[in-house]
Amino acid sequence: MARAGSSGIEPKKLVKSLIAKRTVSRGAGTEVKREMHRYKRGKAKSGKAGKGGKVKSRKQAIAIALSKARKKGKKVPKKR
Repeated sequence: MARAGSSGIEPKKLVKSLIAKRTVSRGAGTEVKREMHRYKRGKAKSGKAGKGGKVKSRKQAIAIALSKARKKGKKVPKKR
């Protein structure tokens, strides 16, 4: 009778090896979520200290959120 995980590798280790490495931290994801909430409500502003105009696109809102996350030191990929 064959059991699950009888290949010699522990199931937990196998799952961990199959899961991809995170490119963005959870904290950065939360930052994006917050900024998107502001954008949807029409409260998101661009520029330093929000002195610029209103954010007009989703991409712009995400870019602002990732920029804020970088400043806080969260794990976010480099700008392209």
